Amino acid sequence: MTAAAAPGPRPGQPMVHVIDDDEDVSWAVATLLEAAGTPARTYASAGEFLECLPSLEWSAGGCVLTDIRMPGKDGLDLLHDLRRQGFRHPVVVMTAHGDIATAVRAMKAGASDFIEKPFDDEVLLSTLRTAMAGPPGEPGALDDPPRNASQRTDIARAAERVATLSPREREVLELAMEGKPSKVIGFELGISPRTVEVYRIKLMARLGVGSFAEAVRLAVLAQYGR
Repeated sequence: MTAAAAPGPRPGQPMVHVIDDDEDVSWAVATLLEAAGTPARTYASAGEFLECLPSLEWSAGGCVLTDIRMPGKDGLDLLHDLRRQGFRHPVVVMTAHGDIATAVRAMKAGASDFIEKPFDDEVLLSTLRTAMAGPPGEPGALDDPPRNASQRTDIARAAERVATLSPREREVLELAMEGKPSKVIGFELGISPRTVEVYRIKLMARLGVGSFAEAVRLAVLAQYGR
């Protein structure tokens, strides 16, 4: 499958570059974006996107939306390649539902955000709009020193919110970020899986987020942006 796109973007309009080896997913996402007024171009692999990258136009901004698990070069490999090339535009990764550990690795590697499959259309559109609304980033991973005022502000705010968690809530969050299920977390902490779920709900409320994925985003920023 070769890179494909609907009619090109109008001047000053950003494009979303969709990378997924599943043609049905790429087509569905591109169709959704086009219907929402955002041009999209699809690629069957990370390698295909990297081959096209030198000829792509980024003056209007835009972002990359990539699946994390693909044959050959996967989404994490792509993030590392883009980092080495000094790529400054946002990269949003698509992960399997509940695959928190992989999402954390992607954000450490420089992803601006992640979204879990299967995703709600409005959540996807909102995530991409937010990613493209920010200023061009600096190349690098989150554990590199912050290089601009916007990133430093985001890190400080995230750290303030995470600091409100109780010690036990922090433990639950950190273990969940390692990809451990509630049963394992409960065993390690000497509490029941049901109690672990209660702590997850409490820490989400304390952080003011609507999903555990949002809690993870904040924790990654706070931990690796310091």
